[in-house]
Order: sequence, then C-alpha cells, then structure tokens
Amino acid sequence: MKADIVTIFPDFFRGPLDYGITRRAAEMGLVKIEVHDLRQFTHDRHRTVDDRPFGGGEGMVLKPEPIFECLETLGVASREARLSGGMKQSVILLSAQGQRFTQSVAAELAELERIILICGRYEGVDERVSEFLADREVSIGDYVLSGGELAAAVIVEAVTRLLPGAVGNEASTRQESFSHGTVVLANGPDSTCGSNGLLDYPHYTRPAEFRGIAVPEVLINGNHQQIRNWRREQALKKTLRNRPDLIETVALNDTDRKVLEKIQRTKDTDHVEPHH
Repeated sequence: MKADIVTIFPDFFRGPLDYGITRRAAEMGLVKIEVHDLRQFTHDRHRTVDDRPFGGGEGMVLKPEPIFECLETLGVASREARLSGGMKQSVILLSAQGQRFTQSVAAELAELERIILICGRYEGVDERVSEFLADREVSIGDYVLSGGELAAAVIVEAVTRLLPGAVGNEASTRQESFSHGTVVLANGPDSTCGSNGLLDYPHYTRPAEFRGIAVPEVLINGNHQQIRNWRREQALKKTLRNRPDLIETVALNDTDRKVLEKIQRTKDTDHVEPHH
C-alpha cells in the first residue's frame, strides 16, 4: 500500500510513524508512506496556503489551489475514476465534519492500493476540496484538533496493522475490540474469544498472584470452554459498562442475552435500598 500525507507541517511525522508496527511494515515493503509539504505547491514569495473566507468569519481557511496542484503532481487518479471503482485509491479530507473513523473503515481502507490523506488546518478547508477532490471526509472523534496531522497518524497506524504480514499473529487483529470477525481454527474455535464488536475482555499474566490479587481461577484451570464463556461474559460486562451503545450493534446469541439479563439483575440488586 502507498499512503500519501499532505500537510503544512511535514516534520510532525518524523516521530509518530517511525516506531512499532508502522515502521516494521515500511521496512518490510508492506506500506510506503510519503509526506508532502503543501507549501511546496504555492507560487508566491510568502508560500501562502490560507486565506480569509468569503462572507467573513473568524480565522483562516486553507486555499484550494495548492491542494489540487499537489494531488495532480502526485498523479492521483481522477475523482470519477476512484468513485467508479476503477481505481483502488481514496482521497480523504481529515475534518471535524467527517464521518467517524472506525475499525470497519480502517478495514475498508486496508483493501486499497493507495490512500491520500489531506490534513486540514486553521478553521477548515475550502469547500471545493471536499466537493470536487476528496472522496470522503473523515474524523477520528467528536472533538476538535488544531489540524489533521494527529488524525492522519492514527489512520495510517490503524490501517497498516491490518495489512497482511504487518502483525506477526494476524488472528490477533481479528479478535480485538471493535473487530467483527471470529477466528476459527481447523479443530474449532480457539480458547480465546473474538470480540465481534464488543470491547476486549480482561487480560492477566504472571505472576498468578500479585500483591494479594489473584488471577481468576477459570483462566488457569485448563478448561478452554469455561475460558471462552468467562471471556465472553467479561467482554459483555465491560462493553455494557463503558460503551453500552455498542451492544445495539453486536449480534447476540441466547447465551449472551442471558448473561446481559444476569448483569442487569445484579445491578438492580446492588441498587435496592436496604430495609430498616
């Protein structure tokens, strides 16, 4: 995969993408990341990339000319070709107004041959970039950053680790929080629990007892079915506690529903006022 990042702060990326899986994937030739300085595509002596918006308003807005010229110089396929499905490329404008970036979006982008990330700045980007150049606008969360650089780093990391060969144990990327795939081995499901859209279950490692706190007995008794059941229940509990909105998006079986009913009964009991 090729990942192009368009930004007015190219030096920002000298750190975030030089470690861990992203670096290894680049060294292995699985991903090629190039950062492009938007100011290189200006033609005035001040290298101006922004201007005040028509109609007034606070702040400055990124101009369209440098962005269009940058992508044309990079040989990016036309918007029509990309949207028709003829090219496995996508031009993404990073914006607080964009669709939320999720694991499913990361998986979709990982199937492409090239992604181009345009980092917004200031009060935004000329609307013609979104309307006639980018395929989509993407946001990494419901909050405002000073620019799209952090978001670009997040997206590149999330997409890169889904590329075949980037992670040593590829099954692990299908069992993480927000992943909807289930790992099935030749002899049946493994002893861990794919999240299937739930938050991840708790993890424990040695020592089995630390400062008087013991690892749950079920994890060390060797019964894989009991381990699967326990992990699924814990994942349901954590999701219900921290991200109840996700429960509505997960395919639940009868056992899951019984677990959720038990959790709810326990919560109701905990809130019962004692009789005097």
